[in-house]
Amino acid sequence: MNEAEINAESNTEISAESDAENTAIGARLERTNELLQRVLAEVAKTPSTHAIFVDAGYVYAAAGLLVAGTEDRRSFDLDAEGLIEAFIDKARIIFADSRLLRVYWYDGARRRIHTTEQQSIAELPDVKVRLGNLNANNQQKGVDSLIRTDLESLARHRAISDAALVGGDEDLVSAVEAAQGYGARVHLWGIEAGEGSNQAEPLLWEVDSQRTFDLEFCKPYVTRRPVTTYEHEGEPPPSRDQVRFLGAQIAATWLAERGREAMAELLPGHPYLPGPVDQDLLIEAEKLLQRSLRGHSMLRRSLRDGFWQHLQSQF
Repeated sequence: MNEAEINAESNTEISAESDAENTAIGARLERTNELLQRVLAEVAKTPSTHAIFVDAGYVYAAAGLLVAGTEDRRSFDLDAEGLIEAFIDKARIIFADSRLLRVYWYDGARRRIHTTEQQSIAELPDVKVRLGNLNANNQQKGVDSLIRTDLESLARHRAISDAALVGGDEDLVSAVEAAQGYGARVHLWGIEAGEGSNQAEPLLWEVDSQRTFDLEFCKPYVTRRPVTTYEHEGEPPPSRDQVRFLGAQIAATWLAERGREAMAELLPGHPYLPGPVDQDLLIEAEKLLQRSLRGHSMLRRSLRDGFWQHLQSQF
């Protein structure tokens, strides 16, 4: 066999090998396309899923101010069950082709122990209550991080395609970014503010859409509590020593209920109490005395003195 014949035979073998390889590649591509089409078909049949994330602190403050004129939770009642149902109904309209995963209700509680109200909310169907801490100034701690953890985790595992976030804190921006990074769309829901805005601008810029609920929407779920008055005509007011002793009693009770760490946070502010704590102290004292101390500045000072005296004796 001469050189030309050898080259021809070699080329024939190479061509045959190439054809076989191309055939194999074509078969694999066809198989891959078939599998991809099946996956896409399954995805098309799988409904979208949404979840609602509610910052309860924001809802209480914004709805209370809009309807009752105050952010103080003690001054009004919030029908949380009715409001949650309204949020679910609204989501059902907005995300028409989507199913609800659940509603996440984020709130604060001392030592993360559910209050009676929070327990009743947790018992609602499709609702999960997540608790951050509540410090001595009645400020929520750790709620934003809980929202971020849940949003990011659900988005990462493709458990949700859309998230309705009811809140307004700028710290929630990182939660929005984390969820969007995994392909979820985040829709910010807010409550109408009487003046200006009750939602941070960076948060408004980051989300995929915005929606605001007005007074008409919120009014059925907020009821202002009647003001309690105490009538003691002809009776002398309690003595300063009595009120001072009462202040110490309240401090002892709070120390047992709220914990040493929470109460120790008050010490650097001596002799002044944060507004919410001072208001709580006054309300508790009036409840125990069954009379108002609003017009007795000296007695209120004695009340604070007794409170501080006991607190400082424990640290």
